[in-house]
Amino acid sequence: MKFAVTSQDFLTITGHAGKSTRFLLFETDAAGEPVETGRLDLSDEQSIHNFKGGAHPLDGVGVLIAGSAGQCFIDRMRERGIVTVVAGGLHPREAVAAYVAGLLHPARDAEACDCHE
Repeated sequence: MKFAVTSQDFLTITGHAGKSTRFLLFETDAAGEPVETGRLDLSDEQSIHNFKGGAHPLDGVGVLIAGSAGQCFIDRMRERGIVTVVAGGLHPREAVAAYVAGLLHPARDAEACDCHE
């Protein structure tokens, strides 16, 4: 399974998922352990908040982990077949491992967003 973790500094999980432009990419190895496989450094226009549609560099990711996410972000990810998980305070690799172990769950409802204003 492929994971993306919001990380503006490529060290910690950061919030404001819709405006994030930097992501750590992970996959799980044969033993189910997370392995960092790359990094995404998107333009501002490619942030989900500003993205206008079409193919996106996050396509193909199964789970996106963020420090915070609004309902519009969660809905947009769901439309792309991506599960959103909100997890703050963990190291990115630990968050992926916690999801794989069933300790973190998909976000269902989130704070309201102002992306349509």
